[in-house]
Amino acid sequence: MAELVARTGRHQQRYENGYRLIAGYKDGDDCGDSCSEKIVEVLMINSSSGPGLLFPKGGWENDETVEQAAVREAIEEAGVRGDLMDFLGYYEFRSKTLQDEFSPEGLCKAAMFALFVKEELEAWPEQSTRNRSWLAVPEALGSCRHAWMRDALQCFTKWHEGLLMSARGEDLPNQE
Repeated sequence: MAELVARTGRHQQRYENGYRLIAGYKDGDDCGDSCSEKIVEVLMINSSSGPGLLFPKGGWENDETVEQAAVREAIEEAGVRGDLMDFLGYYEFRSKTLQDEFSPEGLCKAAMFALFVKEELEAWPEQSTRNRSWLAVPEALGSCRHAWMRDALQCFTKWHEGLLMSARGEDLPNQE
């Protein structure tokens, strides 16, 4: 098997109106017939710059789609592969560590996706600085390092509840 290597540098990064564009994911759960019996867990990783847990995410580069970037970051940061399920939304935030000439204020816009994890790799590019943690949603909500990640996790929870209702043939409630 070829060795996996993480992309580095910012020369290929995408920016939009002063925001660095980021792609990331949260684990989705494709549970088939037994959805009501499963506890949904999400995969989080430790931060390399301080306390708290994060969802794997990183820069979306010029030579890839946002979906490809999310899949690549899942491999690089968390060492997982799987199926990208759905787009969960954009989340804007300010990063103290991602300030550069294109985004001096460190503004970032993350495109977050649900990913159904099918494989956990034994070795991955950022293994020496990242640890994986599988958490039940309530525990993950309390472990999120940033408020925007809690918002994204709540969006994931609503998306997952919609999957469960659909699997049971129930109508989705109005979102008004």
